[in-house]
Amino acid sequence: AHRACCVVLTCSLKAHRPWGRCMGSDCGPGGSQSRAVWCAHVDGWTTLHTNCDQAQRPSNQRNCFRVCDWHKDLYDWELGAWNACVPVSARTLWTSRPFACSGGEEGIQTREVRCMLKADASPAEDAICEYFELKPRLEQDCLIPCPRDCVLSEYSPWTSCSKTCGTGLRNRVRSVLVPPLFGGAACLNLTEFQSCKTGPCTGPEGMYSLRVGPWSPCALPQTRTARQVKRRKGKGQGLRERAGVKDPETRELIQKKRTRNRLNRQESPFWDIQVGYQTREVTCIHRNGSAAGRNLCAPWDPPLTMRPCVLPKDCQLTDWAEWGPCSKTCLDPASPVGARTRSRQVVQFPVGEGAECAALEDFEACEPQGEGVPPCSSYTWRSTEWSDCRVDPLLGQQDRRRGNLTGLCGGGLQTREVYCQRGFFLFSCVSFLRAASRPVENKMCKGPIPNRSQLCQIPCPIDCEVSPWGAWGPCTFENCEDQAGKKGFKLRKRRITNEPTGGPGNCPHLVEAVPCDEPRCYDWRLVGLDRCVPGDGTPCGAGAQLALFRCVNGNEEVDRNLCTSSPAPEPVPCEVPCSRDCVLSDWTSWSTCSQTCSSKTIEGKQTRTRSILAYNAGEGGAVCPNSSSLLEVRNCNEHACTVYHWQTGPWGPCTEDPSASTLNTSAGVRAGGGGPGSCYVGMQTRKVICVRVNVGQVPPKKCPDGPRPSTVRPCELPCKKDCIMTPFSDWTACPVTCDAAGNAVKIKQSRKRLIIQQPSNGGQECPEVLEEETDCEVPKVCPGFRNTDLDGTQADIGECLNFATAMPAITQRCQLPCQDDCQLTNWSKFSSCTADCVGVRTRKRALIGRSKKKDKCKNTQMYPLSETQYCPCDKYNAQPVGNWSDCILPEGGRVESTLGMKVQGDIKECGQGYRYQAMVCYDQDSRLVETSRCNSHGYIEEACIIPCPSDCKLSEWSNWSRCSKSCGSGVKVRSKWLREKPYNGGRPCPKLDHINQVYEVVPCQSDCNQYVWVAEPWSVWKVSNVDLKENCGEGVQTRKVRCMLNTIDGPSESVEDYLCDPELMPLGARESRLPCPEDCVLNDWGPWSRCDVVRRTAYALRPPSVGRQCPDTSDKEPCSLNLNCFNYFYNITDWSTCQLSPNAVCGSGIKTRMLDCVRSDGKSVDLKFCYELNLEKKWQMNISCVVECPVNCQMSEWSPWSDCSQTCGLDGKMWRRRSVVRAFQGDGRPCPSQTEQWKPCPVRPCYRWQYGEWSECRVESVVCGDGERYRNLSCFVSDGSGDAVGSSVDEELCGGLEPAVDGDKRISLKEACTLPCPGECYLMEWSDWSSCVSICVKAAGVDFGSVRVRSRAVLAQEPENLQLCPDQEWESQPCEGKKGECYEYKWLSGGRLNSTRPAVWCQRSDGLNVTGKQLRGPSFSFMCRVCKPNTALCCPLQAATCACEEGFTEVLSASGQLDQCAPIPVLEIPTAGDKKGDVKTSRAINPTLPSTAQPGRSGRTWYLQPYGPDGKLKMWVYGVAAGAFVLLIFIVSMIYLAW
Repeated sequence: AHRACCVVLTCSLKAHRPWGRCMGSDCGPGGSQSRAVWCAHVDGWTTLHTNCDQAQRPSNQRNCFRVCDWHKDLYDWELGAWNACVPVSARTLWTSRPFACSGGEEGIQTREVRCMLKADASPAEDAICEYFELKPRLEQDCLIPCPRDCVLSEYSPWTSCSKTCGTGLRNRVRSVLVPPLFGGAACLNLTEFQSCKTGPCTGPEGMYSLRVGPWSPCALPQTRTARQVKRRKGKGQGLRERAGVKDPETRELIQKKRTRNRLNRQESPFWDIQVGYQTREVTCIHRNGSAAGRNLCAPWDPPLTMRPCVLPKDCQLTDWAEWGPCSKTCLDPASPVGARTRSRQVVQFPVGEGAECAALEDFEACEPQGEGVPPCSSYTWRSTEWSDCRVDPLLGQQDRRRGNLTGLCGGGLQTREVYCQRGFFLFSCVSFLRAASRPVENKMCKGPIPNRSQLCQIPCPIDCEVSPWGAWGPCTFENCEDQAGKKGFKLRKRRITNEPTGGPGNCPHLVEAVPCDEPRCYDWRLVGLDRCVPGDGTPCGAGAQLALFRCVNGNEEVDRNLCTSSPAPEPVPCEVPCSRDCVLSDWTSWSTCSQTCSSKTIEGKQTRTRSILAYNAGEGGAVCPNSSSLLEVRNCNEHACTVYHWQTGPWGPCTEDPSASTLNTSAGVRAGGGGPGSCYVGMQTRKVICVRVNVGQVPPKKCPDGPRPSTVRPCELPCKKDCIMTPFSDWTACPVTCDAAGNAVKIKQSRKRLIIQQPSNGGQECPEVLEEETDCEVPKVCPGFRNTDLDGTQADIGECLNFATAMPAITQRCQLPCQDDCQLTNWSKFSSCTADCVGVRTRKRALIGRSKKKDKCKNTQMYPLSETQYCPCDKYNAQPVGNWSDCILPEGGRVESTLGMKVQGDIKECGQGYRYQAMVCYDQDSRLVETSRCNSHGYIEEACIIPCPSDCKLSEWSNWSRCSKSCGSGVKVRSKWLREKPYNGGRPCPKLDHINQVYEVVPCQSDCNQYVWVAEPWSVWKVSNVDLKENCGEGVQTRKVRCMLNTIDGPSESVEDYLCDPELMPLGARESRLPCPEDCVLNDWGPWSRCDVVRRTAYALRPPSVGRQCPDTSDKEPCSLNLNCFNYFYNITDWSTCQLSPNAVCGSGIKTRMLDCVRSDGKSVDLKFCYELNLEKKWQMNISCVVECPVNCQMSEWSPWSDCSQTCGLDGKMWRRRSVVRAFQGDGRPCPSQTEQWKPCPVRPCYRWQYGEWSECRVESVVCGDGERYRNLSCFVSDGSGDAVGSSVDEELCGGLEPAVDGDKRISLKEACTLPCPGECYLMEWSDWSSCVSICVKAAGVDFGSVRVRSRAVLAQEPENLQLCPDQEWESQPCEGKKGECYEYKWLSGGRLNSTRPAVWCQRSDGLNVTGKQLRGPSFSFMCRVCKPNTALCCPLQAATCACEEGFTEVLSASGQLDQCAPIPVLEIPTAGDKKGDVKTSRAINPTLPSTAQPGRSGRTWYLQPYGPDGKLKMWVYGVAAGAFVLLIFIVSMIYLAW
């Protein structure tokens, strides 16, 4: 037989991976997700799928919800409330809770969290919400406070004995201060009883009392209908029967009352008043509480057992009406939700004690529904166009005082008006045109207000600068092409050196003309003469000089062919001196003409000279001329002084060109955008006249036509701009204002419109009316609501419920006089007072009807017929209160419109103002009254001064200094000096130097040829070795050298020599040899060359005789750098400061720098030296710059005064504020620091309703039972301070206040009470609410809120009735809005009077003594145990046992109880800081606090405990005693031996 083995393979299908991501093409539930599934062995390893049961195979795919981004607005996490805190130990197995609680126990709170659909709060998969946000936590830590035992107050003193004789009870009670919390011990008895016996009773003791029960609910009598029928049947007969009984005066009074009652009972659908009745039981009870027969209480008058009452009816309301329309009627992305309301009406007002009415209106959120909902209006800031740029707002005080503000340019300021305009939201599918719409109030626009001012630039005009006049040209024809019979002119010209603003048309004339005769157009001009060359090849004698000439037209060189019609200049005859002839120098150049023109008395002259270089050799040689022949004079500028030129007027306005076919169109800038319309080319004209200098206008033919300026030029025609305005705004509201008499005050309403674009260039003008005003419609009466309108017509009851104060009472108790009652008239008004405070006033009433004859009615004590009272004492005392306000300027300045904000001129912010102090008025009883009683408007005014700001004041600029260099670039300086420093917030000064001056330094350029040396001809030789025969030899020549101002016409006038370069000054004297006859004579040396080898040359004027030689005609010397040879280069200066136009304050300017030509030795020379070398100039000489504008800070207008911070009282303040509209810039005036001001409010008395004290419980004439107690509602006045108690005043002063006490509108003036019967055990009245106590754990820093409590204790009168006493009561409530104190408790002790035992008590940290059997600390409970006399005290919360006083140690009994306290020594070890070296023993302060350093002790203290826990002395005490004894024997022995 074979045994078969069966192997069982146990497998299971497991899906080890979570579901994958939900996939799909559509959002929502149409997605799918998958996961991996495989077969696994129970041990965890993977196997084949066939080894697993296929029927149990999990699905690897399922449907899912595919989440898209827009689902975020549809789904959200719903968070449940946190559950109760559960201790951690309760959730852990085999874990017990700790025995002692310390501060609190750790716990865990849980809550439910689920994903939901927002629309209907239906649940959804968590994965949807987790797609956007992680799932919130489900648990959190929490703290379970330790149990808190009930804490009670101390006992009150013992009451008197409940009986005057026999055995009674004394009671003392306490109240609950802290209720038991978190499972703490319950409150102990609040009452303690003690029997008492004052003495034996001598007579019968009262054992019975008449007790009344509570009134039953108000109900209608069962027989009411029958009584009414019976009453109606006998109504007429009864009246007739009673008519004979009552006199006519009484009947008239009753008839008036019935008529008034009938009028007051008008049928109303809102209340149905029914009078019912209430009953109560009256019983006779024994002192032990048992009921007794009524006859045992016979002596008392029976009280009422029935009384009328108003049948209570609850408020009845209609069903809710349909929901009203949604307040949001448009689409607003920022605030899509609105609100809608529904209401219901009152059907029946509450009557009697019926339930009050619930809310009459209901609100809920809503969104606009339906298609085609328009978008909501938006409000945006819009602005008008910028105003013209103005410079004067930037000027300081000093600049404004100059007066002449015309022509200002540079940086300026322009303003615009900003207003709020209604617009629309823009959506992708709908667009709305934003056109200029009507302005609305500025408060409708949110966000920052656009700038209402900005800096701007007025281009400074550039003045035309011209060069000096050139020399007069030759006499030429006006037109060389047409020369027949025309007159000629001599012209001189100048050029424009600086192009002006607006083109060259704004420059002065550039050409002047002088008529002349014999004009010629093209002519030869002599440039110079060549050397004199003798004729026939002889070395000396007569010869000729070739003329050097060129062809010119006026002053311009032209082609030589144009001069062919004129003969060319012939060679000039000359003579070369022979060896024995006199030698003369060449003629100098002609001097400058002495006059620019000639007249009959004045002629222009020019001169030239020459000198003798060598004398003749006696006979045979040409003789030297006399001195007069050495000077030649000729006339110049012979034309008459009649100078003409063309003068131009300014260009006229640009007008339409009549030749153009297309007219200009009007164009304007619309509010929504768009540019100006098309502009066209127009034309400008100007006047051109011919002017004779110093005479005036002359005929045009006097001036040459060639240089005549044009009179017409094209121009760009500016576009027309029409005025654009907003529509009128809505009319302002018409609030109804009433005066003190209740009459409506007339006010006005207005509307305005704003100019968006000013007209220009002939556009349509703006209308003159920008604001309209009209009277508001005044109502007949001031609106108000009460039972009827103020005009007497009945109003809708709903309006009174919404707008009026509390509805007056509709029922009140009254007394119907019975037949035997005394009837009196109403009290008359009080008589008038003859004098205040000292007089009296009276009022009277009278008996009526049969009451006049009744004796009891004549009793004036029971029924007084007159009342007398002192007249009111109207004495008032006014006195100031509070601080002075800020200094406030009188109002009446500009008021900023609510429809537009604009930057205006400077606001007056200084000068005389007023400050205010509130006045308070008291009456003779020191009660606050209206200030009008003291004939005061509520303030004391006192003048004050707000100092005006004064800007920094500097002097005017000084004149510019002379340029620091006479050649090349230098600097020139001007300065200002400080005249007055700024104060009170004025504009600051610029940066000054140590002598309080500010400088401006600019570069300057001096022409190196501005001043030149001019040398006169050399004088005649003065020969030192005179050879009369030869007239030659060594000699000296002199000449005068002057520094002269150089002009275009040549040197003109002499100036100081220092202005010329001394290095270039010609020699004024020279020593040389005067050539003898037959010697060679050379002319003067020419200038030195500028080559590598410096040379100069000369040539022979007279050849030498035979045998004699001429000296060298050339001279050279080596080139030595910086001595006779120089290099040249450009030098660039630093940038100047930013230069502005003279009429500019700030803005755009120019920085300049200069280019110098500098010689290698550092000397600046004329730029021509660098020009001749063609040196590269790569520098920019001018750059633009900006000078920051001094913008003064501008503040907004003061806001209107705020409402008073308090409606009444002494401390009310009103505030107004302003803000910075434009911050200061640069050297502008800084912003003032005061941005808010306050002033006191007029003092108004604070009136309030306040309860009086409860009366005693009233139970009519019986001894005990259920009664009522009452209190009054009085009007009190106070000054509004927190500790003000207030004083009672007339109720009329609180007439305008809604009846409410401390915010509670439920007025309660009556409540049920119980008057205990003799011997009854009863509950006292509720104690006052305790102070709020915080439920806190200081160690953990946790606060569980605050609570307060009140309690009712039991009072007993009979010892036998203690078993019948009710249970004591207490109730607690959380403190809403108040934070209680977190108290601690500690034990205190002290000796009792007349007692040898110590008193031990527990005290709260606020000083209040508390009681209670057990008081729990943070982690334990303890009980105060009285210890042995004068030896111990109970510990504070840090310990739970009794302890000895300071300086004693505990001696315990065998059971561990404190047996006695023994004094202990103190061993003090001195430290390094101690100056004493001995060790002293002192009394211990507190042996239970070994680580506490005591005052005055700097060392460490060791406390030695001589007694052990068993109360016996420790062994070390015996050792110390034995050691001390041995030491004492040793000392005595040593003393003995020493003797």
